[in-house]
Amino acid sequence: VQLVESGGGSVQAGGSLRLSCAASGYTYSSICMGWFRQAPGKEREGVAAIYIGGGSTYYADSLKGRFTISQDNAKNTVYLQMSDLEPEDTAMYYCAARGAICVGAYWDIAGIFGYWGQGTQVTVS
Repeated sequence: VQLVESGGGSVQAGGSLRLSCAASGYTYSSICMGWFRQAPGKEREGVAAIYIGGGSTYYADSLKGRFTISQDNAKNTVYLQMSDLEPEDTAMYYCAARGAICVGAYWDIAGIFGYWGQGTQVTVS
């Protein structure tokens, strides 16, 4: 599975960005795709996830209402729409995939995802 992120950049506080993750090379009938982020000196944290087979979505509680994950099956692409961005959102954002369903109890554990993109930087000032 190959994952390629795009859409990162620099934005002022209060602005918006949409990240994209294009997936290829997978044959799983069920796949969970997630967005994680990692700021310098901090652990990687789960941002959101979506179950491609069923459409269920999962969010970090602190980001609900500002971030939205969505999918375009025709393009094999998952998006992360980020609004009302804050300096604390500055981080490298990674797309991840898991060849199984998303599980609500642990969708945000990085270790269960076997495939990762290279990351895209988001800087909010």
